[in-house]
Parts: sequence; C-alpha cells; structure tokens
Amino acid sequence: MADPSMYHAMGGAAQDPSNPHSQHPPQQAYPPGAAPQQPGALYGNQSPYGQPSPTQWPAYASPQQQHPGPSPDAVYNAAPQAPMGPPGDPNMAGLASQMGGLGIATDTGARTHRKKHRHAHHDIGTGSAASAQGFASGMPMGGTQPASQFLSTGLNQDTRPVAPLAALQPGQPAPGMAARPGMTSQPGMAGGAGSVATQGRIDPEHIPSIPRSRDVPAQYYFNNVYPTMDRHLPPPASIPFVAYDQGNSSPKYARLTLNNIPSTSEFLSSTGLPLGMVLQPLARLDPGEQPIPVLDFGDVGPPRCRRCRTYINPFMSFRAGGSKFVCNMCTFPNDTPPEYFAPLDPSGARVDRMQRPELMMGTVEFLVPKEYWNKEPVGLQTLFLIDVSRDSVNRGFLKGVCEGIMEALYGEDKAADGTEDDEARSRKIPAGSKVGIVTFDKEVQFYNLTATLDQAQMMVMTDLEEPFVPLSEGLFVDPYESKSVITSLLSRIPTLFQHIKNPDPALLPALNAALSALQATGGRVVCSVASLPTWGPGHLSVREDPKIHGTDAERKLFTTDNPAWKKTADKLAEAGVGVNFFIAAPGGTYMDVATIGHVSGLTGGETFFYPNFHAPRDLLKVQREMAHAVRRDTGYQALMKVRCSNGLQVSSYHGNFVQHTLGADLEIAGVDADKAVGVIFSYDGKLDPKLDAHFQAALLYTSADGQRRVRCINVVAAVNEGGMETMKYVDQDAVVSIIAKEAASKTLDKNLKDIRANISEKTVDIFSGYRKVFSESHPPGQLVLPENLKEFSMYMLSLVKSRAFKGGHEASDRRTHDMRMIRAFGCTELSLYLYPRIIPIHNMQPEDGFPNERGQLQIPPAQRASFSRIEEGGAYLVDNGQAVLLWLHAQVSPNLLEDLFGPGHNSLQELSPNISSLPVLETHLNAQVRNLLHYFSTVRGSKAVTIQLARQGLDGAEYEFARLLLEDRNNEAQSYVDWLVHIHRQINLELAGHRKKDESTSESTLASLSAMRAPYW
Repeated sequence: MADPSMYHAMGGAAQDPSNPHSQHPPQQAYPPGAAPQQPGALYGNQSPYGQPSPTQWPAYASPQQQHPGPSPDAVYNAAPQAPMGPPGDPNMAGLASQMGGLGIATDTGARTHRKKHRHAHHDIGTGSAASAQGFASGMPMGGTQPASQFLSTGLNQDTRPVAPLAALQPGQPAPGMAARPGMTSQPGMAGGAGSVATQGRIDPEHIPSIPRSRDVPAQYYFNNVYPTMDRHLPPPASIPFVAYDQGNSSPKYARLTLNNIPSTSEFLSSTGLPLGMVLQPLARLDPGEQPIPVLDFGDVGPPRCRRCRTYINPFMSFRAGGSKFVCNMCTFPNDTPPEYFAPLDPSGARVDRMQRPELMMGTVEFLVPKEYWNKEPVGLQTLFLIDVSRDSVNRGFLKGVCEGIMEALYGEDKAADGTEDDEARSRKIPAGSKVGIVTFDKEVQFYNLTATLDQAQMMVMTDLEEPFVPLSEGLFVDPYESKSVITSLLSRIPTLFQHIKNPDPALLPALNAALSALQATGGRVVCSVASLPTWGPGHLSVREDPKIHGTDAERKLFTTDNPAWKKTADKLAEAGVGVNFFIAAPGGTYMDVATIGHVSGLTGGETFFYPNFHAPRDLLKVQREMAHAVRRDTGYQALMKVRCSNGLQVSSYHGNFVQHTLGADLEIAGVDADKAVGVIFSYDGKLDPKLDAHFQAALLYTSADGQRRVRCINVVAAVNEGGMETMKYVDQDAVVSIIAKEAASKTLDKNLKDIRANISEKTVDIFSGYRKVFSESHPPGQLVLPENLKEFSMYMLSLVKSRAFKGGHEASDRRTHDMRMIRAFGCTELSLYLYPRIIPIHNMQPEDGFPNERGQLQIPPAQRASFSRIEEGGAYLVDNGQAVLLWLHAQVSPNLLEDLFGPGHNSLQELSPNISSLPVLETHLNAQVRNLLHYFSTVRGSKAVTIQLARQGLDGAEYEFARLLLEDRNNEAQSYVDWLVHIHRQINLELAGHRKKDESTSESTLASLSAMRAPYW
C-alpha cells in the first residue's frame, strides 16, 4: 500500500501532485501569479455588490485570462465604485486579544518511505481486455451525455465539478506561510506551512477554512479521476468525484480513518486518533464510474477462506501453480476449488485474472446459493401506511403524502395508459417489486388493488388488540399493472376521509397489521404520521418537560420505555421489515419522535421529520423526499460482518441496526443507499510492518428485484512502525464521522454536558498528541495543526453546536431526531450537516452556474459561515444537506428580486413566505440559481432540495440562518477564533503537564461565553 506499484497498479493513472513519490510536477490550476478577478453582475446603484469581495476567490473552471466584461443584460444601474470589503467581525478580538504571539501553523516533515509487499502478483490497476462485464482498459474518460433538465448544467458529464476556491496554485503556500516538504495533502492544496505571527489578534484569513479545503481539491477532481490504489488520501466527502476502482474500494463505500496504520496500540493511543471505518455499502455511483459487477458461482457459492470465511478478493495470492490461495486476512493456505482453478503465469498471477472481476475490483457482488437464504427471496414489497386522521386531513399533509406516493411510483407520467412501452419508459422501481396501501385512523383500512377491479375495494380491520390482514390476495400488486386502480384510490383518499376526521390515530396497531402482512416475506413500510398516536394499544402521551432540560433526567426523553413499541420494533427487525416514517408536526406539536423513531432506528429505516409543518411551503419537500425514499437502492433482510487482518479486531459498531451479542453479525432489516455504519477497531496483537492491513465488509441482503446477494467491500492500508505516515494519510472526514457516531451512541448513557466536554477533550488529545510526537521543535506560542486535520477543530466545534448535543433549550423531538440521523449519516451528509455551503448569488460572474467550454458546470466559490462575510444588500443560498435557505438582506436590490422571482416581485414584502421552488424564467440570474439548486441535489444525502425563504427581519427561518453561521458565537458555544484559542491553551497545559482531564472543567469553558450574543441584526 505504501508503494502501490507492488500491486502492479496501472501506469496510466492521473498524476497526483501531492504524492511524495511523484516524479512529475503537479498540474497547475492557474498560471503563476494571482488568479484573475472577474467582473460580475451588479444589482442596484447604492453599492458595488457585483465586484468580488476581497475575501472571495475566483470560481473554478473560470477562464484564465481577464474576462472582457459583464454581459449587458447582467448589469443593473451599475455605477463604478470601490469594492466594499466585509465588515469587521466583533468576535475576532475575543479571547484572542489575551493570547499575544499566538501563531497557527500546519506542520509537515517526514521522510517518505517505500516498502515491499508480500502480495507481489496483483495486477490491480489494469482493466480487462475481454471481460464480459465490460471493464475499460484504462481510466474512464469524460464523455457527453444528454443535457439535464435545467439548461446546460454539465451535470451529466462523466467528470463532475465542484466549487473550488483556487486562488493558490497547487503546492503554492498561502501568503505568510513557509512551505515545507514531506506532508501529503489534498491535490491542489498547499502542502504544509510554517507559522503565522499574530500580535494580539488572530487574522481570520489565516485560520483554516473549510470552504477552501473543499473547493481547492475539487478543482483537481474537476478534471481527474480518483484512482483507488495510486492515491491513499481520499477526496473530501462533500465534493463529487469519479473513483476508479483498482482493487481497493472507492471511498464512497468505505473510508478508513487512517490509511497508514501504526503497528502497535501504544503508538495509536499516543496520537489520540480512532482507528475506524465508515461503511456506506449501497452508496450511489456517479456517472462515469464502473458499475458493481454481479457474479454468479452457482450452487457452490463464491470461494472463501476455510478458516476465517473471508470472501475471495484482489489481495489473496495464489501458490503451488494455482492450486492454493492464501487468505489476506489470516494467511491460511486454502485449496483452490477445482471449478475455480486456473494456472499461474510466470509472474505468479492467474492467467484469467483480467476476466475475473473479483480479483480486479474492490467492490463486487456475489449471487449466493440457498444455504445463505433465511426466506425465499422475492421482490421488495412496500406497504404504504397513510395517516387519515383529522390533523392529517386538515393540515393538507394527507393530500401531499398521496401525491408523493404517485410521484414516487409514476413520476410526471401519472396519466400514461399503461402499455408495455409506457411501463418500460416510466418504471421507477425495480421489476418484481410490489406495493400495497393501508390507511389508518381509529381503525385500519386495507385496500384490494387487483388490476381487474374498476376501483379499489376497502376492507376495515377493527380489531386493534390482535390485528390481522383481512385480504388473502390483492394487497400487494405490481404498481404498473394496477396503475389505474392505484392512481384513482390515491386521488380519492383525501376527499374520502374529508368528512370522517377521527382525531386520534392508532399507529401501533397499524404497524402490527403491516407486520402480519409482511411477516412471511420481509419488505418495507413507508408510514406517514401527522399527530401524536393517542388511540388504541401502544397509545402515547406528551412526555416533554422543559424543566428537566439540561439535567440527567433529560436522557429519558431521548429513548422509549414503552414495552409494546419495543416489542413491535424487535419483531419488525426480526422479520426483515424496514420502516421509514414521515412525521409532520404542525405548529411544532410534540410527536414523541423518540418512541416512534425507535422503530425506524432499530430496523435500519429513516425518519423524515417536519417540525412546524406548513402545507403550502413544505408539501413539495414531502413529495420529493417520499419519491427519493421509495426509489433509492434498497435491500432488506440484511446481515453485515466486518473482517480485518490478524492483529486487529472489531471493538464496536455504531449505527441503526440490531446486534444481539458483541461480535455477532449486524442485523439490518432494511438498508439503503444513504445509510452508513461506523466500525471501530482495536488491537489484539501487533501488526507486521512488512505486510499491509486488510479489511473486508460483507453485506448479505435481498435486492429490490428479489436476488439474494453478498456485497463485498475490500479496503487495504499500509502499516508503519510509528512514523509520520500515520498523520500523512489520515482521513479527516472519516475521523469526524467516527467521533460523531460514537458521541451519538452515548446519549443514553451520558448527559449532554459530558458528551460536549468529551468532544472537546478528544480535540485537545489529538492535537496535543501530534504536538508531542511530531512537532516539539515549534515554540509554544504556535498552534500547530496536522496538514490533513487543519479543519478538524471547526468540525468539532460544529458538532458541539449541533442540535443533537448543543447546550441550552432544544425540543426533545428535534434533538432525538438529529441524534439518530448522525448515527446513520454517510460522510457526505455529515460534512454538510456540520458545515453548510454558503454561496452568494448577488455577485456571481455571468459564466457562473453555466457549463464552460468542456460542458462542466461552473460553481461560484462558497464562503465562510460567519456574519462578518455577509454583505449589505446580499442574497445567499445556504445548504446544510437538510434544507436550503435563501437568505435575502433587507436592502437587496429590487432588480435582483424581479430577475429571480419574476415581474412584480420587487420588494421582500411582496414575496410569498411559502415559496418552495423558483419559477422558470428566461432571466440569466434565474437560470444560474436553478442550475445551482440542481447541482446541490447531486451532492447530498436523503433530503430534497427545496427553498425556504429567510428574509431579513421578516421570516422565522432567519433564526435558522443565524444558527448556521457556525464560525460566530451562537448555539451556546463560542466563536471559531475563541475555540481555537481555548484548544491552544489546553494543548499548552497538556504539554506542561498541568492539564486536568476533568470533563466539567472543559464544559464550563465552553459555556463561559454562551451568554454573550453576537449582534447579528
């Protein structure tokens, strides 16, 4: 792993400017000198907001020569004035003024090290010349595909873009920073730095910037693929990239915290870093990436190690002329099955290697024989449970859910006549999948959807104590054969229950009825709830009590002690039924998400929660998220096992699943493309530095089209004897994810104050450990940050400020919901959740939001989450992966509003607060912003992109906007600058031997500034 050529990786890989072994100069994003400033659209004549702020970088993929000037239709009453800089940040003088001489440095400096590898016969990088799976023999190249729905976005290209803030050339140090060789950094990022002297005040430009750390590597992956063996440092999780599988799995499926692992536990503990892996086994592929091959070995099944049961993979070596294969996990020599035998060539590789995807690719799927079945596999059966109680009808939620189900099954083509051509063209869920519909209020209503009926037949089940299924057939049908029956029923349900309006829904009996319907096969339940279920067995009551917030008793609100709900959740998980909830809380009413969401948490499902639900504004979001939840790649009746090399063992898992005993397989009733699991490893011996460390995750599941499969994800990492390599190849996104998932798992055992203190302690441990081991030569006045963990402290501050863990009052529903989300987040969604992307749209260049000459969408640079960066008269898109806010300053230009929303909208007061999407206009700005929103929808998790207006001084969403400015003092914690000062002080105390690891001390420091509010408005 330290020398990928030992695996015979292909030579045609993209050149990595960060590779210390590289013999070629790095590719330059810009010519030498400052990147060109470009004129943009100017709105209004009071202030020159069209000119880039001094704090901004030019957009990536922009022309390298000076642009001739803005197009005439993009300039509004522009008067040439001097550009206005950002207002001063009052927070920046905080504690920093006490810390004269504080410097911030990113450290580098270690000799590169090559070592041999025992598996010398693995030609992993080369593609197959004649493979039946159609592997390319080289890197995937960019190709043009049909245009997307919004003008020409370039989003359908094989290589997709992101927004890099690339003011620096790759490898060029930032101003005032002295570059030093040796540290591996992301492509395009400055490789290491010296120190920045600050006399009495920290320059906010010189503290690490998350937007820059995302956007500069994006400039590189904009034009290059990520070869999984040639480079050992994955791209940031929050940017799109095309991975080329060379035998090591793509980072989209698995990310190791350390891609170069210490040989002993003592050295690992001295770094303070966790050794773990974040697995997202069904993650989506980007256009241009190789599809996962599905291999069938017949009744004998895939070859496996007889001792440790590891599946065949690219890192197993063959000996004795091919008659034996040596396991890469336990080194046991196995006899090669006769049907799998192939002779070896003179180099020791199998002669059929190129035609064997399981020996070439890090991620493959095997069809498995009957001994791997626990039930006869059938296509995924989805049961829609629809709340038809009074609140659901009155609030408009019922109508939105019915439209969302139609959108999920049929898309825009709801009126097609159902012919075969129509079905093939419009099928949204895999062939073999079936759906059923059940409604519930005080009773549970089943519907016969048989295709031969003129309309659906309702059957009412009134026995809530022992629910049963009153239908023998017709409950589950092919949605395309019964299209007319389903569409007519879904359009009639809202009016059908308009006059009944039972106030109390019986949710638990409805779930038990769904369990009895799916018990034999397993499947999926998609359930809507609009009021607290207060009827029948398992009825719930309001448990929220503001008096216990901040006390140890608050922990009771985060879980359920209702035995009936726990029993049903256990049975659903055992039957292989995953449950997704759509919970609307009109007016912020209490919904006991802790109890209801326990079912989805245990079964591997997801809860979509809409606090303060308002139908005109939120229905589009409900419909899109329901469509996404139904259509995404989903498996059910899943078991997961993670295996690792001798010397390591799995110590814990974190996520939403069932694990009966430590070391047992994870049971996941339903697994989908957006779910991730954290795995933490510990040492049970010493690793051999001459060998690599190997990891294999195996997910046994039934696919939506009814096949029983095993998905194998193989990851390899180098081993070192305590050198700098550990810090050179640390994956920041994986470290943040593991710490966040671990913290979210502790909320039932520890109070929130201790968890926040523990996050702070971990941050100090990691930085002080690095300082002790690698950076003793720096003076104590400097805060020294590892190159690949520069932004780590900001992510930890954001975690402390997140709804799941923040101090102060927070409704238990929202807190519990966020805790469960963090446990299930993949790295991409967590990165955006912890630090939003904020894009100014009032000063975009004319070419922003449109494809360049190569067909690649140009994204304007994001900016830091601080109010000091907000310009007067500005308009900003703020996306945290959960919702997209459009914040409009009180003095925003009327011309901008008309361009964005259409004629007649020239003041904030004339805009409807319920706007959730932009109208399609022919104006330049409107097209730019719609293209940006479409781009947002391609780099996120499970939540839909809809707009929520946050007009300054008018909308309640403005409070959410203020909360998302995470570099400022808010959310009961200090600003980014003061946080760095606090961390630095603790590191110095640790180095001097005076630090007390008393969790309450750290927490009191965190809270010391919480009463001081930043003057936002």
